[in-house]
Order: sequence, then C-alpha cells, then structure tokens
Amino acid sequence: MQHRYIGLDVHRATITVAIADHDHAPTTYGTIANDPNAVHKLMKRLGGADVCLHVVYEAGPTGYVLHRQLTSLGIDCVVAAPSLIPVRSGDKVKTDRRDALKLARLLRSGDLTPVWVPDQEHEALRNLVRARAAAKVDQLRAKHRLNKLLLLHGCYPPLGVRNWSKRYFQWLREVQFEHLADRVVFADYLAEVSAAGERVKRLEASLRQCAASTRQAAVIVALQAFRGIGFVSAVTIVAEAGDLRRFPTAPQFMAYTGAVPSEASSGGKQHRGRITRTGNSALRHILGEAAQHARHAPCLSDDLKRRQKHVPQPVIELAWRAQLRLNARYRHLAWRIGPRKAIMAVARELAGFVWAVGDLLQEPAAAA
Repeated sequence: MQHRYIGLDVHRATITVAIADHDHAPTTYGTIANDPNAVHKLMKRLGGADVCLHVVYEAGPTGYVLHRQLTSLGIDCVVAAPSLIPVRSGDKVKTDRRDALKLARLLRSGDLTPVWVPDQEHEALRNLVRARAAAKVDQLRAKHRLNKLLLLHGCYPPLGVRNWSKRYFQWLREVQFEHLADRVVFADYLAEVSAAGERVKRLEASLRQCAASTRQAAVIVALQAFRGIGFVSAVTIVAEAGDLRRFPTAPQFMAYTGAVPSEASSGGKQHRGRITRTGNSALRHILGEAAQHARHAPCLSDDLKRRQKHVPQPVIELAWRAQLRLNARYRHLAWRIGPRKAIMAVARELAGFVWAVGDLLQEPAAAA
C-alpha cells in the first residue's frame, strides 16, 4: 500500500495543501476553501483503495474541527504542536505554501510532536473553565478601575473596612461626588463591578453543574482532598490536563506543566536555568497557587475534612503524605534558593502527587 503524507496550512477561509509521497520530494497541491465539503472532496481525490493518507496541520485558533472530520473519515490525522516544530536557522521566508511543504516533509520523517486532542465533551468543559478565568480577569480590572477613580478623588473607606466586603459596598453606595460627570462615571464603574461579580457567580454555578456529570468527576472530588486545591483548582487541573493516564510517568506530567528547570549542558559542564514555562500555563498557575500552602505546618482544617468526606482512604493518605513532604521540601529549599524558587519546586512535586491521584483512581478502570 502506498503511503501519502499531506501537510495542511489551515486558516479561517482557506487551506493550503502540500503532498509528500514516500519516494518523491514534497510538492504543492494548491489551495482549497476551509469547508467540510471541500475537504471531503480533497481526501477522496488524493486517497484510494491502495493509498493510505496521513494528514497533519498545526494547532491554532481553528481548533479540532478538521481533525474530527478527518478521523471520522478513517484518515490518520495529527495536530502538531507549533512550538515544537523544527525550524532551520537559515530559513527566513515564511509563506502558506512553504509551511504546508514543511509540515508534509516533517510528517513523513516523523519529526513532529502531536498535541492531545480532547473529545467534544471535555473541550466544552475546558471552554467553561477558561470562560470563568476570563470573567475573573475582567472582574479584577473593573475593581481596579473603580479603586483608581476613588483614589483620584481622595475617597478612602473607614478604618476596619476590608475592600470588597459587604461593609465596603455599603460605603460605596454612600459615596457622593459634586459634579454630575463624576457621578455618572462612578455609577457606571460600580455597576460594572457588580455585573462582573454576578457573571463570575453564574459561571461557577454552571461549572459545578457540568463538573458533576463529567467522566472525570471522581478525579475532581479526589483532588480536593489536597491542601490548597479547592473545587475551581481541581476542575481546572482536570480540564487542562485531561486524562492523567496519558502521561506514562510523573516526570512527564511535571514537564507538561512547564515547572521543570531548563538545562544547557555539554560535555562535563552542567547548567540548569529558569523553568521552561512550556506546556500549559493555566495548569502551572494553579499548581503554583496551591503550593503556597506548603509554607505552613501540616494540618487538617475543618474545610479540608469536609472535602475529604467522600474521598477514598488511599487518596486521603496520599494527601497527608503530600502535606508532610511538601512542607519539609519548602523549609529545606527556602533558605537555600529563596522562597519564590522554593514554591516553584514544591509546585513541581505537587504535580507528581496530582499524577498519582489520577493513576490511583483510574488504574482499576484501565485494567478492566
């Protein structure tokens, strides 16, 4: 059977196609419309009873619709990680045609790294998680905008009133400005803060509803047994990482978070630098926030006990070992390399415990 490798440079309206047969140099096929019917006709034209098609395109804003269409047609399709595509130092010209040719050639040589493609249910959950994160960012910006207006006019809350508490909002409703324009701006900023808060609450309620029905619901509940990982953190880890069994070892999951140190070693010299910051930034942020709790002595708070009620005993024991290990690790590293680097080292080890939870819960299902 003949193997044919097809590189696609995908844009919103067009797809540039290049073909690399087994024993010929890659050639440009042309440009088609980014339309399911056009793609189906193209694959039917290039394939055949004695031709095995292998297709690749870069991950990007067009998502995985094309991947799902080609997979449903029985065609082997790879979505390549853009940051891991080899680049020749002397290649200074970039066009759609050249990109498609490069993808076809690298697919044939096996030098591309595929990304994980979630199913539609998991992608929908991830979209909801990211929508909630975007809403929190918008809420913070709205609060900053209102605070700067108050600071500009020299308005300060009474002593003992915490920002954004109930008493703080009561004080905001009592603030008065002399000029009409200032009153209009203040009312608009305050309404924006209130609307942003309602938006976050609405998205979090929907997130709890959707997380309860997902296939990863048991993992979401189990991760909340760890100190520093609440519901939002747990569902973010599951939504961004997917099935933890796709990582054969814990170090591979740590590398996916981008919390591992970079290295430039040659011969007898070894040099490790800052963390790579590759992989998933949202996942790395969540683990870094949870690692902050390792600064304090291990304990079981009432909220943590409540979260552990419906968690298997092996997971609870693992969470306690994680508290002991991470706290000792932080105290050992904080005075040597500084608190900030120590927190990142703790976050890296916390990723290993998270991987262990996924492996522990899903191992029986995998064996069955």
